[in-house]
Amino acid sequence: MGDTRMRTAEHTAKRARESTVAAERRTRVQSLERALDLLEALAGVQELGVSELAARTGLVPSTAHRLLATLTDRRYVVADRGRYRFGPRLGELTEGRTDPIYRLRQAARPHLQAIQRATGETANLIVLEGVNAVYVDQVEGSRMTRMFTEVGSGVLAHTTGAGKAILAALPAEHVSALYGERTLERMTSRTLTTLAALEEDIARIRRRGFAIDDEEHEEGVSCVAAAVLAADGEPVAALSVSGPSPRIINATTDDLGELLREHAAQISAVVKDNR
Repeated sequence: MGDTRMRTAEHTAKRARESTVAAERRTRVQSLERALDLLEALAGVQELGVSELAARTGLVPSTAHRLLATLTDRRYVVADRGRYRFGPRLGELTEGRTDPIYRLRQAARPHLQAIQRATGETANLIVLEGVNAVYVDQVEGSRMTRMFTEVGSGVLAHTTGAGKAILAALPAEHVSALYGERTLERMTSRTLTTLAALEEDIARIRRRGFAIDDEEHEEGVSCVAAAVLAADGEPVAALSVSGPSPRIINATTDDLGELLREHAAQISAVVKDNR
């Protein structure tokens, strides 16, 4: 009888320990997920406050503040007068690695900031993945009405200035292989929907040196873009400026195109040296 009671007590204690360990594991995983949510919310923005981060991640402000304190202590996040941004630790973890997107972002970031300061508009860094233009970095505009797309998101390349700038830097046969003779998806009444129309625009882009999206992806929104080239002349990315059409498509569009060409050429020189 005594042995039975002892075994029962031991079994109960074991179950209790297992339950405690499982609960601790769930807590640790949840905390990690919440911390990662906060880091992802900071991606693509210059800085955010606790309330903004809490709203974006669905956390209560006190929980967000506690997690941000830990991230700040570990230098993954920098706190400045109640605002938070990425810290140096994230770059240190990948510095010197072979990730081409990381190197590209490092080379392009100062230029994105300079373009944003010069224009007041949102400046973007985009790469081509199949038939999609994918945003890999961005500096938000400073104007009251500004355009931004979440970093990591993709849009149809033939509907965007950046996508068309990259396509124009590719060999003609590459573009034909990507699209064939099928009808291209329409986003607005101005979207190019045939390969022939796209190729005609590509010819214009090659002549002028930069691409224009005149409300082809979204009504009321336009952009200008220029390609970044590798040492072999292949495009690796594009810079673009996007905003409300009246601020982009006007008498200064050519000046904006030249600004982007200059910065794209400077990034191209750095990319070539690093390959």
